Amino acid sequence: MDEKIKYWIELAEYDLETADVMLKSKRYLYVGFMCHQAIEKAFKALYVSVKNDMPPYTHNLDYLAEKTETYDNLSEDYKDIIDLLTPLNIEARYPNHKEKLMKDLNHTKCLRIISSTKELFEWIKTQLQNV
Repeated sequence: MDEKIKYWIELAEYDLETADVMLKSKRYLYVGFMCHQAIEKAFKALYVSVKNDMPPYTHNLDYLAEKTETYDNLSEDYKDIIDLLTPLNIEARYPNHKEKLMKDLNHTKCLRIISSTKELFEWIKTQLQNV
């Protein structure tokens, strides 16, 4: 695996592990944030693979999926995961959103978020093998 691609995948795996740790410590706000980060980095690995260039500086998962030419190949479930994760990245960063978001997150919901994120992450990794 190309070193640049490996770099992004290893960071994404670390973020997924961090999401698990955040779940165990009941820091639910950061579960979603870390899951978003993992998928963002996985798409950036795919971008490097597809474009043979540095990925764009963006947190927008839809944009990254489009730029990697995979958006149209995503199942509706995967698109739903992206839609779920996108605001978790933004809202976790800004204090005025944190209180509302924290009320919406609980252990069960965060378990589903992590599970769905891992599923999408594995799908993105299979796309790396198809390039």
